Amino acid sequence: MKNFIRLSALFLSTIAISQTVPDSIPLNPHVQQNSAQRILSGNFGKAVTLGGYGEMVYNQPEGDNGTLDVHRLVLLVGYKFDEKIQFVSEIEIEHVEEIYVEQAFVNYSISNNVSLRGGLMLVPMGIINEYHEPTTFNGTSRPAVDHDIVPTTWRELGVGVTGRFPDLSLGYQAYVFNGFKSTTSDGEGGIKGYLKGKDGLRGGRQKGIESTVDSPTFSAKLDYYGIPGLRFGLAGYFGKTQADDDIEDLDGANIGISMVGFDVRYAFRKFTARGEVVYASLTDTEQYNALTGKDLGSALMGYYIEGAYNLLPLTAKQKLFAFARYEQYDTHASTEGSLVRNDAFNRQDVTLGLSYHITNGVVVKGDYQIKDNALAGSEVSNQLNFGIGVWF
Repeated sequence: MKNFIRLSALFLSTIAISQTVPDSIPLNPHVQQNSAQRILSGNFGKAVTLGGYGEMVYNQPEGDNGTLDVHRLVLLVGYKFDEKIQFVSEIEIEHVEEIYVEQAFVNYSISNNVSLRGGLMLVPMGIINEYHEPTTFNGTSRPAVDHDIVPTTWRELGVGVTGRFPDLSLGYQAYVFNGFKSTTSDGEGGIKGYLKGKDGLRGGRQKGIESTVDSPTFSAKLDYYGIPGLRFGLAGYFGKTQADDDIEDLDGANIGISMVGFDVRYAFRKFTARGEVVYASLTDTEQYNALTGKDLGSALMGYYIEGAYNLLPLTAKQKLFAFARYEQYDTHASTEGSLVRNDAFNRQDVTLGLSYHITNGVVVKGDYQIKDNALAGSEVSNQLNFGIGVWF
């Protein structure tokens, strides 16, 4: 712990003299932006836009050694070709050694309220998948619902349209993507499955890495912002998973996915709240499990609700949020055939903590998580977490 405090002090002293730009502390969900939206909004009118975000975390499970990790460092690069066409990219380094392209798409503005997009893009589901910069959410880690149910950060290759109906206070997105990878040949006459009971669809994200395309999937979201301080989101994702050509006709090689999600964000003076619920129905999981030997459930369900209160005066430049979050998530909400529901996959987390925004673009976080599941006699370790997040 002493080493963590020393590292934190060194890091904070380094960034204290740097110049930052306003970030999206979620005080007003109507004007909140993520990194891509900031680049597309023109960000200081420059042709080339550079930015980034990152987070360093310390996790201390009860009874185990703690771990320090540079969880992610991200470089944001955008280019404005002209008044209508822009390029957005996001390159992420995870755990110091894993490099990913998280976003890379071209945006063509047909009008002020309609844009066409193509490339590697975020799937609009829930809140965190689109707004995942560390200064935009409470807690050292993202909600578990947005890890095991919505497999954040969930991005795929595709094309689509986004825009607004200003008179209706309604925003919309609609895309055609490639889908999750479900199965592949293991090269030894067997079948490898990417989807499993513990974290559902997460292992099937293709992330734009030589993505297999068997059949397209459809994703859409509506956001309503007509009530001051309040924002609602309704999202859907529908289609089938993808399998390699040589096995795609096997019974169980693909499954069907229908996922729906509802989210809400609210802010009034020093109080903010948010929540979401996501449900996914999966078909042909009995055949998939028989083919791959996996334990994928036929339904995934999760929700959370969170409230936060700024302990500092509204006139202060700094903000100190005390927050509490309750979440319930079950990747075996339902099972098919002979597969018995695993109650260890029916989990709940209570997270209590503080988020101290020492300036726009820098947050220091600390929280304690009380973890449990529905399996009789199971013991799940609670966890203490600390983190530093930046976004510029």
